Amino acid sequence: MTQFSDKILTWYTRHARQLPWRGHPDPYAVWVSEIMLQQTRVEAVIPYYERWMDRFPSVHALAAASEQDVLLLWEGLGYYSRARNLYKAARIVVDQYGGELPRDLAPLRKLPGIGRYTVGAIASIAFGLDVATLDGNLRRVFARVFNVAVPADAPAGEKILWALAERHLPKGQAGDYNQALMDLGATICLPRRPTCLLCPLRGLCKARALGLQEQRPVLKPKAEVPHYTVTAAVLQRDGKILLAKRPSKGLLGGMWEFPGGKVEKGESLEACLAREIREELDAGIRVGEPFGVYRHTYTHFRITLHAFRCELIDGEPKPLEAAELTWVLPAELGDYPMGKVDRLIAERLQ
Repeated sequence: MTQFSDKILTWYTRHARQLPWRGHPDPYAVWVSEIMLQQTRVEAVIPYYERWMDRFPSVHALAAASEQDVLLLWEGLGYYSRARNLYKAARIVVDQYGGELPRDLAPLRKLPGIGRYTVGAIASIAFGLDVATLDGNLRRVFARVFNVAVPADAPAGEKILWALAERHLPKGQAGDYNQALMDLGATICLPRRPTCLLCPLRGLCKARALGLQEQRPVLKPKAEVPHYTVTAAVLQRDGKILLAKRPSKGLLGGMWEFPGGKVEKGESLEACLAREIREELDAGIRVGEPFGVYRHTYTHFRITLHAFRCELIDGEPKPLEAAELTWVLPAELGDYPMGKVDRLIAERLQ
């Protein structure tokens, strides 16, 4: 055990966060929590995790569910490919491993949605294996304590940080070591204004000694986030509203939406919407009054969405680009998983 790991483990015995998945006897619980925690704060995850475990208390229960039920329960947590991959992996675990999450690293790594970080977290926390991991919190801690000036999100920086995580891994205590670093990064070694005076590693921290703690980790410059103007049709007939299901792969895969699309250069909102409905549904519409304007930021772009009430004037809508179409009553909209903007439209309709 190194001085680094000794200090972090001693701190953890006194300051470990009480989280609903910690100490859970089922590796499935650790797996679910780690997938939910990818790119999401603990505070946001806890209520989702508790609802999830109540609805899908075992890998068998998850595998027996429908994808729509899974996405509906995940709605609002974002990064929906995580939910789809968790569902796919659960079915594999039931079909190929008798419902037991594999302990060996190779089959664990092959499950959908489980990369190097998640393998290390599950293997160390759920199975007690001596495996390091490296998430955003751990990257920040290692980059500061060891003053890593190479960009942490570049291959060279990743290599250095993984090596540090493995070098200081205490045999037989990997689970606590990894969770201690997660907690330290989430509560003390914060991205901005870290509370260094409370940190158990302050005497070892090279970046703090040089006054560089807020300049670590070094990250590559971010590209400018593009903005798109898009439209959506609130298309009603006989008291029902048309929903389109997005293809299973890609952004918001498997989620339901109000059909529409991106405005092209020089195109009016109304012309865009009529064109998109013709291209996507092979139907003609009359674009009516504006229904609302909605703004949202995704990981790599921003949108301003303009929704309009619309009337079908020719053709029967067909799912040319969508996976499926359905007409639903306003009261039924809550049964269909949607992204944030579409949910706002649905809530107004209800």
